[in-house]
Amino acid sequence: MRWPSWLNPHRLEGRIAGLFLGLLLIVQALSFSAIRASITHDADESLAAELHTGERVLQRLLEQRAGKLRDAAELLAKDYGFRTTIGLSLTEQGTAETIRDALANQGERVGASVVAYFDDQQRLVTATRDGAAAFGGALRQLVGARDGGMLAVQGGQAYQLVAVQVRTPAPVGWVLMGFALDQTVLDDLKALSELEGVALLQAPGQAWQGMVSTLGPQAAGALASQLTAAAPGDGVLALAGERMRARFVPLLQGEQRLGVLLLRSLDAALAPYRQLQVVLLALTLLSVAVFALFSVLLARGIGGPIAALSGAARRLEGGDYDTPVPSSSRLAEVHELALALESMREGIRRREMLVNHLAYVDPLTLLPNRARFAELLQHHLTQGHTTGAVLMLDLDRFKHVNDVLGHDIGDRLLQSVAGRLQALCEPAHSVLARLSGDEFAILLTHTDAMLASETALTILKDFENPLQLGNETVDLSAGIGIALFPEHGNEVNLLLGRAELAMYAAKARQCGSLIYHAQLDAGSQESLSLLSEMRRAVENDELRLFLQPKIDLQTGRVIGAEALVRWQHPTRGLVPPMQFIPFAEQTGFIRMLSAWVLSGAARFARDALDAGLNLRLSVNLSTRDLMDQDLPAKIEALITPRNVPASALCLEITESAIMDDPERALSTLEHLHAMGFKLSIDDFGTGYSSLAYLKRLPVDELKIDRSFVMAMERDLDDARIVRSTIELAHNLGLTVVAEGLETAKAWALLAQLGCDEGQGYFIGKPMPQEDFIAWAQAWAPPEAGTLTAESVLAQLG
Repeated sequence: MRWPSWLNPHRLEGRIAGLFLGLLLIVQALSFSAIRASITHDADESLAAELHTGERVLQRLLEQRAGKLRDAAELLAKDYGFRTTIGLSLTEQGTAETIRDALANQGERVGASVVAYFDDQQRLVTATRDGAAAFGGALRQLVGARDGGMLAVQGGQAYQLVAVQVRTPAPVGWVLMGFALDQTVLDDLKALSELEGVALLQAPGQAWQGMVSTLGPQAAGALASQLTAAAPGDGVLALAGERMRARFVPLLQGEQRLGVLLLRSLDAALAPYRQLQVVLLALTLLSVAVFALFSVLLARGIGGPIAALSGAARRLEGGDYDTPVPSSSRLAEVHELALALESMREGIRRREMLVNHLAYVDPLTLLPNRARFAELLQHHLTQGHTTGAVLMLDLDRFKHVNDVLGHDIGDRLLQSVAGRLQALCEPAHSVLARLSGDEFAILLTHTDAMLASETALTILKDFENPLQLGNETVDLSAGIGIALFPEHGNEVNLLLGRAELAMYAAKARQCGSLIYHAQLDAGSQESLSLLSEMRRAVENDELRLFLQPKIDLQTGRVIGAEALVRWQHPTRGLVPPMQFIPFAEQTGFIRMLSAWVLSGAARFARDALDAGLNLRLSVNLSTRDLMDQDLPAKIEALITPRNVPASALCLEITESAIMDDPERALSTLEHLHAMGFKLSIDDFGTGYSSLAYLKRLPVDELKIDRSFVMAMERDLDDARIVRSTIELAHNLGLTVVAEGLETAKAWALLAQLGCDEGQGYFIGKPMPQEDFIAWAQAWAPPEAGTLTAESVLAQLG
């Protein structure tokens, strides 16, 4: 069974309603108990006062009866006829009877129970009833009493007695008159005070016995069963199912004890208060009901909006950021919470849109990116029955545009190409995306090979029209690869990979566009095989370190060598560098090769120092090496264990490596220079913008490309370039190394032009490191007479 929310103690509504109702019930219960206790106490106090008043009323009634008896007795004692009769001789016949008749007549008039005449010696003369002589003891007590009245018990009956002396005029005797303490006294008491009364008598050694009572038979019987020898005390008695408040009034003490037990019904006294308590209870229940209703309404007024906000929070958790958060509560705090949640929803929705935009939209062209294109392609592939094609396009010479015209022009070029492609693809209801750099992809659905080829041809024809970017005109061309589905695959990565493979093949063949075919995978498989073999070559120590010597052209002394890597393949033999170095550059494996060469160069430098040769070994760093921020730490970790100084290594960097990211390259070069490594720019003169950064780079030498050195004997322009480069380097405080030194004449020319170092086949070809120390120790420079270059110098002026 599911409880309502306002009855569920685990819910806010239930806790609010329960708290208020609990507090109300506790307060009402305490109030009700306090009122009831107060009523009971007040009723008890009131009954005690009534019983005390009843005691005084009883005493007054007894006094009134005693006064009545005294008046009657005095009247009789003063009666002339009575005194005359008493004056007769008691021996005369009929005198006693006459006196008794007078006593009887007077007793009847006042309702006395007994009237007796005693002589002056307190001896009974005559009485209205037998056994009156027993009152003689009482008479003696009455004679000594001031008020002339008393209570006495005779024959199990209680009497109220008075005695009056008879004078004629001398005292001649006593008239004793008594009333029986009967029902009349208690009835009068009840009429005056509404108190019940029970006259109790206790004979010596016996229990109290009821003489007369105003109680009913059942109550009288219940009281009789509770009487003991102990005197009754004040308190509450239960008589016939009714609680009675009791007060015992002692009247006579002695051998025989007499008293009256006054009773007042406690239940009757509380009856009016009971009605008041019932009304109070009804009002309490009504207030609880009303309070409960308002508590439930208040709890719902608080809990309802909070529950709605909780539901809104769960919707937000589930990713629903479009449904507004309700804020209809009149409670300021809940309203503020709703506004805060609504603000959070809007913020999350905006950030979600931004994240989706960043995750699925290319920020430059605002086209879908690779991830979004892959999702859309996957959607079409899961339909199964849909045919289509993936076209992958890569621009030609885009890097050249960036290098020559700058990245801003390159970005505008990409945006313009995106706009053209969108206009071309819109009629076909296709999906256009920018994958990376200058690569775009197009998804065509319900398309066969012919339609895909026609679309690619349309794009290529449109690209024949050059782009006008401000003052710059840029010619466009591209290679397009086409992969069909499901013919060429039903997986996203497979289709993209095969489209890319066809695209590179189209660029290599310069055929514009090409549809993927199985034969294109052979090169890819060979590349994968080559990468695996190169990893094994490092692990199996198949790489070899070769060194090409470098000579100080002024002194002819061997000062160093360039470290080169060769691959001694177990089946292919010695693999030339051009067959695996470019591939290592493309795949990123070049970093592992660079680390291997650096380690080998450091080891050989240590061996050369031990052999007494102070050589400086040059090691080429690739673009990927230079972009690695951890490169300085890696190099330091390689040379430190071998105790090789940093000056023993010269790190050569190509211009293209610097120009890919000049700022990052500058940061890495500054770090390396601070560590003490000599830095050299390799192939100087073949780049585009090296002079703009040369003054900022912390390099130590320039290495003139062999293409200028090898032709300078025949080409005067190359000789001028070499001379200008040497002068520029020296003006900047740099040393110069000339590559491609093939003849003695070239040596002489370079030495005359002030070139510092030379490297080439005339000096020595690259040789295994094991042979280099012996070669260096046996090296002898050519004789000075063979080194002449006057003709070229004369032409240079």
